[in-house]
Amino acid sequence: MTDYLTKSGLSVHRLLVDFVEKEALPGLEVSADQFWDGLAGLAREHVPTNVRLLAKRDEIQGKIDDWHRRYGPVANNPQGYEFFLRDIGYVVDEPDDFTIEVEGLDPEISSICGPQLVVPVSNARYALNAANARWGSLYDALYGTDVISREGALAPGKAYNADRGAAVVSRAAQFLDEAFPLAEGSHADATGYHVIKDGEQQVFVVDTAAGRTGLRDPSAFVGYGGTEERGELVLRHNGLHAVLVIDPKSTIGATHAAGLSDVIIEAALTTIQDCEDSVAAVDAEDKVGVYRNWLGLMQGTLEDTFEKGGKALTRRLNADREYKGVNGQPLVLKGRSLLLVRNVGHLMTTDAVLLEGKPIGEGLMDAAVTALCAMHDKGGNSRSGAIYVVKPKMHGPEEVSFACAIFASVEGFLGLAPNTIKIGIMDEERRTSANLKAAIHAARQRVFFINTGFLDRTGDEIHTSMEAGAVLRKDEIKSERWISSYEDRNVLIGLSCGFSGRAQIGKGMWARPDDMAAMMDAKAGHPNAGANTAWVPSPTAATLHALHYHQVDVFEAQKRRHNQALPGLGDLFSMPTQVAYSLSREEIVRELENNAQGILGYVVRWVQQGVGCSKVPDINNVGLMEDRATCRISSQAVANWLRHGLVSRDEVTSVFERMAAVVDEQNAGDPIYRPMADNFQSVAFQAALDLALHGADQPSGYTEPLLHAARRKVKARDAK
Repeated sequence: MTDYLTKSGLSVHRLLVDFVEKEALPGLEVSADQFWDGLAGLAREHVPTNVRLLAKRDEIQGKIDDWHRRYGPVANNPQGYEFFLRDIGYVVDEPDDFTIEVEGLDPEISSICGPQLVVPVSNARYALNAANARWGSLYDALYGTDVISREGALAPGKAYNADRGAAVVSRAAQFLDEAFPLAEGSHADATGYHVIKDGEQQVFVVDTAAGRTGLRDPSAFVGYGGTEERGELVLRHNGLHAVLVIDPKSTIGATHAAGLSDVIIEAALTTIQDCEDSVAAVDAEDKVGVYRNWLGLMQGTLEDTFEKGGKALTRRLNADREYKGVNGQPLVLKGRSLLLVRNVGHLMTTDAVLLEGKPIGEGLMDAAVTALCAMHDKGGNSRSGAIYVVKPKMHGPEEVSFACAIFASVEGFLGLAPNTIKIGIMDEERRTSANLKAAIHAARQRVFFINTGFLDRTGDEIHTSMEAGAVLRKDEIKSERWISSYEDRNVLIGLSCGFSGRAQIGKGMWARPDDMAAMMDAKAGHPNAGANTAWVPSPTAATLHALHYHQVDVFEAQKRRHNQALPGLGDLFSMPTQVAYSLSREEIVRELENNAQGILGYVVRWVQQGVGCSKVPDINNVGLMEDRATCRISSQAVANWLRHGLVSRDEVTSVFERMAAVVDEQNAGDPIYRPMADNFQSVAFQAALDLALHGADQPSGYTEPLLHAARRKVKARDAK
């Protein structure tokens, strides 16, 4: 039996046909013929453009490589470099000033600021956890992380540590004093929280040793609910809610003079359900798994059963939270994050659908199928009826226009109103950064966010300037002028295009999920910079990062920044190079080992187990969130040093072989892990090594082509 069926002139894998016709289409006013005719038209119209745009990338990169071979680093001739980039069409003319025209965005995008999660939609449990991370226990987040010191009497143990619990309660009271100050006194002194009737309104009052008081801003109290045994009081500040849980009979509440057993924080306002960097989906089987989970999220039916602590648990989507408002009317708060979906970029093709025997662009398939699945949302996700698609790895405004044309075609054949599909522009390729205003203009009727991401952006910076000279070490790059310019330009251009109060300006990921104290110190800078949102690596991190959006009024920060001077393109193109003798051999080897270990630790799970994102111990056994973006940096860094003679091919191979033993030891507890150190011909080891040895030759330095090929090889072998 053939794996393919003919649909409207396309050859479509049977698994995809079954999913679309038996799972995604039922319940919609879209027929099978309508969908397949539309997909076929989408492919015939847009595949040629996709091919042309990818060829243009290669052509431009070739010209940039030639320039660097002739003139060296940008610093040798910065004005000539910028003139050259304009001459070849890399930098385009900016449009006149304008304001984005997008309509129909949900308040989580336009008017409320808070954390954003990114999660592989291929993993149902993680997808559900992230969707449910709209609300998080502040007590749990503080108790379980290093935000509260783990030294001495505060060290956590197997049993509940009352001293640590007291420190948690004290820190939570500090938060309440900052976000919801009392008219007199402190929440730390509260002996009772009450709701009393005052005319037609309910009023929040607090008993303290000094007497009864209320909130300094009485309007911050917006609702109440719960039961006689467990009351809940709802407060609001900067658009975000916090719920005081009063339960004197609980373990924690019994130790609190006012019975305060927890503070529930409104945390992850939005979640990107990811089909791209954090997912290893290489064929029709994998893609259908991705789409099935996205469909379940849109229908509200996704669930996952797993074992924890010897018990079977089933996770489902949380319901909305229902309270009474202060005026006695119902107050309903959304129970889960607003869900966005990240499609793949323009590069990869998929043999799940063949046009004239050739794979179509995977992004075309993603656009059609994820939008089809999103049509099942009847307001449980987007109250405005919008479909939010995050589009990564676009190179400049022409490619943004192409993505918008794809979405318009999908809307046409699915019967959706124009501009139903919104676009999030990930500002992670230098050609987009250099032309961000023009890129936003190209999507002005659809754009719902722009964001920065140090990881992919750095990988592209290294690859674009591959021939300029030896790149700095990774930790040194983070403090370079071009990075601060990039971050500032993103915010300031977004504000100049009218994003404030309309759309999101976002910041990138905190990659160390176990270092929450450091995150709390660092990520306060994101709302202060004028960013509506920033990525965090876990629901716990979202709960903690939410405190920053109480500390900072983002819209006031945006007003402060609105008229600041925009860093020029000279700053953006200023990444320096270094000469080989500026580093000792010990420093070179150490950096090579660090990169090799990170590449191997990530790639081995990707190739062997199909895990697209995981916490990978680095060379110092510090857990880092790794995905294809982090792998792109490391592989490009090694490829660059190889190109410029800081390391040799034999040296790279030797270090990878040595680091394979380190990675094997770090994965010793995984029963399905296959060691690499005793088999350097293994598919996983060779894929990791190829990313370094052949990184300079990969399109834009992307890891996908090599990783996909290796994963498919392993799947084919395991299927035998």
